[in-house]
Amino acid sequence: MVHLLVADDEKEIVELVSRFAEHEGFKVDTASNGMEAVSLSEKNEYDLIILDIMMPEIDGFTVCKEIRKQKQTPVIMLSALGTEYDKLMGFELGIDDYVVKPFSPRELMARVKAVLARRTDGKLKREIVIQGIRIDTPAHEVFVDGEKSELTAKEYELLLFLVQNKGIAMTREKILNAVWGYDYYGDDRTVDWQIKLLRSKLGPYRKCIVTLRGTGYRFDEKA
Repeated sequence: MVHLLVADDEKEIVELVSRFAEHEGFKVDTASNGMEAVSLSEKNEYDLIILDIMMPEIDGFTVCKEIRKQKQTPVIMLSALGTEYDKLMGFELGIDDYVVKPFSPRELMARVKAVLARRTDGKLKREIVIQGIRIDTPAHEVFVDGEKSELTAKEYELLLFLVQNKGIAMTREKILNAVWGYDYYGDDRTVDWQIKLLRSKLGPYRKCIVTLRGTGYRFDEKA
């Protein structure tokens, strides 16, 4: 059974999300503040954590940092703000998705299922090598000129998708649907932020991710 942690100080949201999650057959634990969320995440092995940014005691960003010190549990972050800074901060911490309040609980459940599906898909039993980039697909690790690059889960999925479709122009919509796993109705600059973060970790091979102005991106090993 899928085990979720829902952490939010708004009781109504916790109850709403829990009700929809349980309807999907998920087991749900809840936390009303950041310290409680950290404590529960240390004691239990969750399949996914739904985490609000603005919580008492410690905020969602700090909670995510604490979780990432020990585990790579998928995280969907909630926020009433939806600012560029908050989204970028979340993705830098390695969250899997970002949902702005108010939201549809049905859409949230769709996003939960999409994240879980990406994390449980069968892994390719091979390595992909392009120039000085080596992708170890069974281990979900990337090496640049022999040195391990500390990519977040989302950055890894984005790189793998672009590499598997090298030479093909990919619109932002296609990237969102493939990497995020659902029809995305928010700001497509999400892709641009993730591309920026990914490029910063590819060293001299950052230029292989070519920007197609007004369209999207293409991975070109000869760039």
